Amino acid sequence: MAAAGKNVSKRASGELDRERAERASARKDAPNPVWFKPVMFGFMLLGLVWIVLFYITSGNLQLPIPALGQGNIFVGFGLVLVGFLMTPWWK
Repeated sequence: MAAAGKNVSKRASGELDRERAERASARKDAPNPVWFKPVMFGFMLLGLVWIVLFYITSGNLQLPIPALGQGNIFVGFGLVLVGFLMTPWWK
């Protein structure tokens, strides 16, 4: 054990700051995972298909979810919005 009052396990604060900065810059320059782009565009396309399907079938079937009625438009725009909210992190 270390003697009382001695700080042998802690590194210098400058060294820790430098390591944190290196890790942050490495994270910033790292490419996106392989799944990121397909998921982002998938949300956008799924929302578009949801809205188009609702408008095409609004006369008789009222697909995709008949119980939602006009709420299907909000679901479709919500899916598109999730895709657009992912775009700032796309590299």
